[in-house]
Amino acid sequence: MRSIWSGTIGFGLVNIPVKLFSAVQQSDLDLDMLDKKDHSNIRFKRVNEKTGKEVAWENIVRAYNYEGQYVELSDEDFKKASPEKTKMIEIVQFAKEDEVDSMFYETPYYIEPQKAGVKAYGFLCDALKKSGKTGIATFVMRTKESLALLKTSGKILILQKIRYEEEIRKPEDLAIPESASSPAELKMALSLIDQLTGEFDISKFKDTYSEELMNLIKAKAKGKKLPEPTMRVVHSKSGDLMAQLKASLETKKKKAS
Repeated sequence: MRSIWSGTIGFGLVNIPVKLFSAVQQSDLDLDMLDKKDHSNIRFKRVNEKTGKEVAWENIVRAYNYEGQYVELSDEDFKKASPEKTKMIEIVQFAKEDEVDSMFYETPYYIEPQKAGVKAYGFLCDALKKSGKTGIATFVMRTKESLALLKTSGKILILQKIRYEEEIRKPEDLAIPESASSPAELKMALSLIDQLTGEFDISKFKDTYSEELMNLIKAKAKGKKLPEPTMRVVHSKSGDLMAQLKASLETKKKKAS
Protein backbone atom coordinates (compact mmCIF):
# COMPACT_ATOMS: atom_id res chain seq x y z
CA MET A 1 0.00 0.00 0.00
CA ARG A 2 1.11 3.56 -0.69
CA SER A 3 0.73 6.16 2.01
CA ILE A 4 -1.57 9.07 1.16
CA TRP A 5 -0.53 11.43 3.97
CA SER A 6 2.35 11.78 6.41
CA GLY A 7 2.70 13.92 9.50
CA THR A 8 2.31 13.56 13.25
CA ILE A 9 -0.33 12.74 15.85
CA GLY A 10 -0.46 15.51 18.46
CA PHE A 11 -1.24 14.06 21.91
CA GLY A 12 -0.66 16.76 24.53
CA LEU A 13 3.00 17.66 24.10
CA VAL A 14 3.74 14.27 22.50
CA ASN A 15 4.22 14.20 18.71
CA ILE A 16 4.06 10.80 16.99
CA PRO A 17 5.36 10.69 13.38
CA VAL A 18 2.92 8.59 11.30
CA LYS A 19 1.70 7.78 7.81
CA LEU A 20 -1.91 7.33 6.66
CA PHE A 21 -3.09 4.56 4.34
CA SER A 22 -6.56 4.12 2.85
CA ALA A 23 -8.34 1.27 4.64
CA VAL A 24 -11.01 0.74 1.98
CA GLN A 25 -11.25 -0.28 -1.66
CA GLN A 26 -14.15 -0.45 -4.09
CA SER A 27 -15.74 -3.81 -4.88
CA ASP A 28 -17.52 -2.46 -7.98
CA LEU A 29 -16.18 -3.49 -11.38
CA ASP A 30 -14.44 -0.74 -13.37
CA LEU A 31 -16.52 -0.54 -16.56
CA ASP A 32 -15.63 1.56 -19.62
CA MET A 33 -18.14 3.43 -21.78
CA LEU A 34 -17.78 2.51 -25.48
CA ASP A 35 -19.42 3.31 -28.80
CA LYS A 36 -21.70 0.35 -29.58
CA LYS A 37 -20.68 0.45 -33.27
CA ASP A 38 -16.92 -0.13 -32.94
CA HIS A 39 -16.15 -0.26 -29.19
CA SER A 40 -14.20 3.01 -29.31
CA ASN A 41 -13.83 4.73 -25.95
CA ILE A 42 -16.20 7.60 -25.27
CA ARG A 43 -14.57 10.94 -24.42
CA PHE A 44 -16.43 13.68 -22.58
CA LYS A 45 -15.96 17.27 -23.68
CA ARG A 46 -16.38 20.54 -21.78
CA VAL A 47 -18.93 22.37 -23.95
CA ASN A 48 -20.38 25.87 -23.68
CA GLU A 49 -24.14 25.30 -23.43
CA LYS A 50 -24.91 28.45 -25.46
CA THR A 51 -22.44 28.09 -28.35
CA GLY A 52 -22.01 24.31 -28.30
CA LYS A 53 -18.25 24.81 -28.68
CA GLU A 54 -15.60 23.01 -26.60
CA VAL A 55 -13.95 25.15 -23.89
CA ALA A 56 -10.25 24.81 -23.04
CA TRP A 57 -9.30 24.18 -19.40
CA GLU A 58 -7.53 27.55 -19.14
CA ASN A 59 -10.80 29.33 -19.99
CA ILE A 60 -12.85 27.55 -17.34
CA VAL A 61 -13.51 29.29 -14.01
CA ARG A 62 -15.36 28.18 -10.88
CA ALA A 63 -18.23 30.21 -9.49
CA TYR A 64 -21.05 30.08 -6.93
CA ASN A 65 -24.63 30.99 -7.74
CA TYR A 66 -25.37 33.50 -4.96
CA GLU A 67 -28.95 34.84 -5.04
CA GLY A 68 -29.21 34.40 -8.80
CA GLN A 69 -25.84 35.91 -9.63
CA TYR A 70 -22.60 34.00 -10.25
CA VAL A 71 -19.66 35.01 -8.05
CA GLU A 72 -16.42 33.95 -9.73
CA LEU A 73 -13.71 32.50 -7.48
CA SER A 74 -9.98 32.63 -8.23
CA ASP A 75 -7.21 30.34 -6.98
CA GLU A 76 -6.27 33.08 -4.50
CA ASP A 77 -9.81 33.09 -3.10
CA PHE A 78 -9.59 29.34 -2.42
CA LYS A 79 -6.21 29.81 -0.72
CA LYS A 80 -7.62 32.54 1.55
CA ALA A 81 -10.52 30.29 2.62
CA SER A 82 -8.35 27.18 3.09
CA PRO A 83 -7.47 26.09 6.64
CA GLU A 84 -3.93 26.58 7.85
CA LYS A 85 -1.89 23.78 6.37
CA THR A 86 -0.48 21.59 9.11
CA LYS A 87 0.89 18.09 9.11
CA MET A 88 -0.72 17.12 12.39
CA ILE A 89 -3.61 14.95 13.49
CA GLU A 90 -4.45 17.01 16.55
CA ILE A 91 -6.40 15.26 19.30
CA VAL A 92 -8.67 17.93 20.79
CA GLN A 93 -10.58 15.75 23.29
CA PHE A 94 -11.45 12.17 24.26
CA ALA A 95 -14.90 10.57 24.44
CA LYS A 96 -16.63 7.20 24.45
CA GLU A 97 -16.97 5.86 20.92
CA ASP A 98 -20.65 4.98 21.35
CA GLU A 99 -21.38 8.68 21.96
CA VAL A 100 -20.69 9.31 18.26
CA ASP A 101 -23.68 8.35 16.08
CA SER A 102 -22.66 6.01 13.24
CA MET A 103 -24.42 8.38 10.79
CA PHE A 104 -21.39 10.64 11.13
CA TYR A 105 -18.95 7.90 10.05
CA GLU A 106 -17.22 8.40 6.72
CA THR A 107 -13.81 7.08 5.54
CA PRO A 108 -11.43 4.94 7.63
CA TYR A 109 -7.62 5.12 7.37
CA TYR A 110 -4.89 2.90 8.77
CA ILE A 111 -2.19 4.69 10.74
CA GLU A 112 1.38 3.37 10.59
CA PRO A 113 4.14 4.73 12.82
CA GLN A 114 7.31 6.10 11.31
CA LYS A 115 10.58 4.88 12.84
CA ALA A 116 10.84 7.71 15.35
CA GLY A 117 7.26 7.16 16.54
CA VAL A 118 7.10 3.38 17.12
CA LYS A 119 7.26 3.50 20.95
CA ALA A 120 4.83 6.42 21.31
CA TYR A 121 2.45 4.77 18.80
CA GLY A 122 2.26 1.61 20.94
CA PHE A 123 1.87 3.70 24.09
CA LEU A 124 -1.11 5.65 22.63
CA CYS A 125 -2.71 2.45 21.32
CA ASP A 126 -2.45 0.82 24.77
CA ALA A 127 -3.77 3.95 26.49
CA LEU A 128 -6.85 4.11 24.24
CA LYS A 129 -7.61 0.42 24.84
CA LYS A 130 -7.18 0.74 28.61
CA SER A 131 -9.33 3.88 28.85
CA GLY A 132 -12.05 2.60 26.49
CA LYS A 133 -12.03 6.05 24.88
CA THR A 134 -11.55 7.38 21.38
CA GLY A 135 -9.74 10.56 20.43
CA ILE A 136 -11.64 13.35 18.66
CA ALA A 137 -9.15 14.84 16.22
CA THR A 138 -8.83 17.39 13.43
CA PHE A 139 -6.48 17.17 10.46
CA VAL A 140 -6.01 18.82 7.08
CA MET A 141 -5.85 16.64 3.97
CA ARG A 142 -5.24 18.43 0.67
CA THR A 143 -7.08 21.72 1.31
CA LYS A 144 -9.90 20.63 3.63
CA GLU A 145 -9.93 20.40 7.39
CA SER A 146 -11.62 17.22 8.54
CA LEU A 147 -12.94 15.80 11.78
CA ALA A 148 -12.06 12.24 12.81
CA LEU A 149 -12.05 9.61 15.53
CA LEU A 150 -8.71 8.13 16.56
CA LYS A 151 -9.38 4.57 17.75
CA THR A 152 -7.84 1.12 17.92
CA SER A 153 -8.37 -2.12 16.04
CA GLY A 154 -6.17 -4.78 17.63
CA LYS A 155 -2.64 -3.33 17.56
CA ILE A 156 -3.48 -0.80 14.85
CA LEU A 157 -4.53 2.82 15.25
CA ILE A 158 -7.42 3.79 12.96
CA LEU A 159 -8.33 7.30 11.88
CA GLN A 160 -12.08 7.23 11.22
CA LYS A 161 -13.05 10.36 9.32
CA ILE A 162 -16.47 11.66 10.42
CA ARG A 163 -18.89 14.24 9.04
CA TYR A 164 -19.64 17.59 10.60
CA GLU A 165 -23.10 18.13 12.08
CA GLU A 166 -24.14 20.47 9.24
CA GLU A 167 -23.47 17.68 6.71
CA ILE A 168 -26.30 15.54 8.10
CA ARG A 169 -29.77 16.41 6.84
CA LYS A 170 -32.50 17.03 9.39
CA PRO A 171 -35.42 14.54 9.30
CA GLU A 172 -38.16 17.03 10.23
CA ASP A 173 -39.79 16.89 6.77
CA LEU A 174 -40.29 13.11 6.91
CA ALA A 175 -43.77 11.77 7.62
CA ILE A 176 -42.93 9.46 10.53
CA PRO A 177 -45.98 7.91 12.30
CA GLU A 178 -46.35 7.70 16.04
CA SER A 179 -45.69 4.23 17.44
CA ALA A 180 -48.95 2.31 17.83
CA SER A 181 -47.78 -1.25 18.47
CA SER A 182 -49.74 -3.35 20.93
CA PRO A 183 -47.99 -5.30 23.73
CA ALA A 184 -48.77 -8.57 21.92
CA GLU A 185 -47.29 -7.32 18.63
CA LEU A 186 -44.20 -6.02 20.43
CA LYS A 187 -43.71 -9.36 22.22
CA MET A 188 -44.01 -11.24 18.93
CA ALA A 189 -41.55 -8.88 17.22
CA LEU A 190 -39.05 -9.36 20.06
CA SER A 191 -39.38 -13.15 19.68
CA LEU A 192 -38.61 -12.83 15.97
CA ILE A 193 -35.59 -10.62 16.75
CA ASP A 194 -34.33 -13.23 19.25
CA GLN A 195 -34.67 -15.98 16.63
CA LEU A 196 -32.68 -13.97 14.09
CA THR A 197 -30.00 -12.85 16.54
CA GLY A 198 -26.48 -14.19 16.07
CA GLU A 199 -22.85 -13.16 16.39
CA PHE A 200 -21.94 -10.65 13.68
CA ASP A 201 -19.32 -11.94 11.24
CA ILE A 202 -18.60 -9.54 8.36
CA SER A 203 -16.92 -12.33 6.33
CA LYS A 204 -20.33 -13.98 5.83
CA PHE A 205 -21.52 -11.04 3.75
CA LYS A 206 -20.23 -10.79 0.17
CA ASP A 207 -20.76 -8.42 -2.75
CA THR A 208 -22.55 -11.10 -4.77
CA TYR A 209 -23.64 -8.66 -7.49
CA SER A 210 -20.06 -7.86 -8.58
CA GLU A 211 -19.17 -11.56 -8.37
CA GLU A 212 -22.14 -12.59 -10.53
CA LEU A 213 -21.43 -9.79 -13.00
CA MET A 214 -17.83 -10.99 -13.37
CA ASN A 215 -19.07 -14.56 -13.94
CA LEU A 216 -21.36 -13.23 -16.66
CA ILE A 217 -18.47 -11.30 -18.26
CA LYS A 218 -16.27 -14.42 -18.30
CA ALA A 219 -19.10 -16.49 -19.81
CA LYS A 220 -19.82 -13.91 -22.53
CA ALA A 221 -16.08 -13.69 -23.33
CA LYS A 222 -16.14 -17.45 -23.98
CA GLY A 223 -19.33 -17.23 -26.06
CA LYS A 224 -21.49 -18.95 -23.47
CA LYS A 225 -25.12 -17.99 -22.90
CA LEU A 226 -26.33 -17.75 -19.33
CA PRO A 227 -29.92 -18.57 -18.34
CA GLU A 228 -32.26 -15.66 -17.63
CA PRO A 229 -32.65 -15.05 -13.87
CA THR A 230 -36.07 -15.68 -12.38
CA MET A 231 -37.55 -13.17 -10.00
CA ARG A 232 -39.08 -14.66 -6.88
CA VAL A 233 -41.87 -12.40 -5.66
CA VAL A 234 -43.24 -13.13 -2.21
CA HIS A 235 -46.66 -11.75 -1.35
CA SER A 236 -48.03 -11.79 2.16
CA LYS A 237 -51.27 -13.76 2.36
CA SER A 238 -52.50 -11.55 5.18
CA GLY A 239 -52.47 -7.83 5.86
CA ASP A 240 -52.76 -8.51 9.59
CA LEU A 241 -49.51 -7.65 11.41
CA MET A 242 -49.89 -10.36 14.07
CA ALA A 243 -50.52 -13.00 11.39
CA GLN A 244 -47.40 -11.86 9.51
CA LEU A 245 -45.29 -12.03 12.68
CA LYS A 246 -46.58 -15.52 13.53
CA ALA A 247 -45.89 -16.71 9.99
CA SER A 248 -42.36 -15.28 10.18
CA LEU A 249 -41.69 -17.16 13.43
CA GLU A 250 -43.03 -20.41 12.01
CA THR A 251 -40.96 -20.04 8.84
CA LYS A 252 -37.80 -19.55 10.90
CA LYS A 253 -38.61 -22.59 13.06
CA LYS A 254 -39.08 -24.80 9.95
CA LYS A 255 -35.73 -23.68 8.52
CA ALA A 256 -33.97 -24.42 11.80
CA SER A 257 -35.45 -27.94 12.13
